[in-house]
Amino acid sequence: MKPTRKPIILCFSGHDPSGGAGVQADIEVLTHFNCHPCSVMTCLTVQNSSTVHRLIPLSADDLIEQSSVLFNDMSISVIKIGLTGSAECVKAIAKVLQQHPKVPVIFDPVLAGGDGTALADNDLIASITQRLLPLVTVLTPNTPEARALTGLDEQSSVEALGNALLSLGVNYVLITGGHEKGSTIKNTLFHKQRLIEQTEFKRITGGFHGTGCTLVTAIAAHIALGEPIPSAIQHAQSYTEQAIRNAEQIGQGQLFPKRT
Repeated sequence: MKPTRKPIILCFSGHDPSGGAGVQADIEVLTHFNCHPCSVMTCLTVQNSSTVHRLIPLSADDLIEQSSVLFNDMSISVIKIGLTGSAECVKAIAKVLQQHPKVPVIFDPVLAGGDGTALADNDLIASITQRLLPLVTVLTPNTPEARALTGLDEQSSVEALGNALLSLGVNYVLITGGHEKGSTIKNTLFHKQRLIEQTEFKRITGGFHGTGCTLVTAIAAHIALGEPIPSAIQHAQSYTEQAIRNAEQIGQGQLFPKRT
């Protein structure tokens, strides 16, 4: 039998039992774009459509072993990283990335739940900044995450945040503006110490669960399909905006983007 021509994407993600984010979101997005998802879970979670109650980090050694057997078996096109869950998992993921330096890495630094519940302490943030960011091709933080990773305050401009993240070794930084006030959302893309593109969307009313997962995985899919990075980011933003526009009320909390 001939090997599949589908691009294969390795996803390091948490498990969301509500199905709104994490591994399930990865699978839905990648299936939509005819890519094959490989999933290595960083942590289990206790959460629903309203909030995250608890993280249950998984073994860093198991993460490395799972990744190793996958790379020995398949030709992986892109690595996507979502919720890391612990400093130990960050260290393990960094080790995997260092072993495969030619594979693009797309990272959504999930530091809080959709309702603002903190999912990372200072040690985890420091580990992400020091170990992962220098290995990342595309980083997709929202503005609170960008501030947490850089240590800059709320008075700092988006341009200052973007340039600070680039200085930490990231190749491209897309700062999403959904947490800022206003009738529109502005997403800002940085590369080579400058702002290269700003995309504006009309704000859709409501609270949404899994939008960051949707965006970062869509970027990974488009890159795996051979698109240049700026084009992949632009197409992924349009896909995510449409998924939010068609969001569904599954539970009693936030709406889930419609990804399929």
